[in-house]
Amino acid sequence: MELAKLNKQGPVVLVVLRGYPGYQCPVCNAQVGKLLGNAEQFAKLKTSVLLVYPGESSGLKAHADEFVRGKTLPENVTLVIDPDYGFTNKYNLRWDKQGETAYPATMVIDEQGKIVFVKISKTHGDRAAVEDVLKALAK
Repeated sequence: MELAKLNKQGPVVLVVLRGYPGYQCPVCNAQVGKLLGNAEQFAKLKTSVLLVYPGESSGLKAHADEFVRGKTLPENVTLVIDPDYGFTNKYNLRWDKQGETAYPATMVIDEQGKIVFVKISKTHGDRAAVEDVLKALAK
């Protein structure tokens, strides 16, 4: 999944999750649950949601599969893995501390490829609210 190709279809909400720091992050699960709960609104706005699941290559796919188990991802929501933090490092989102993976981040990228909203959390919590993401899309 190339972000540029996805962005040609409309706006993109890009969410970098924490991945698997030894457990499935409950705050990531809650954030994704809220995004999924608003998937119809995103679809009405012709917006795709791209979830990035970073981590070490070894076992990453299995951990990502575990993360989405029991969740229904609608057509406009995609989960991709970021093996060995390639994407995360490129955008300086690597939380390079023992027991950490990536800084949780949410970005809204408009149809022209411009980032119109960004929230990067330097803690486990403090995630972008779905309401703020929807407001950024409405502008």
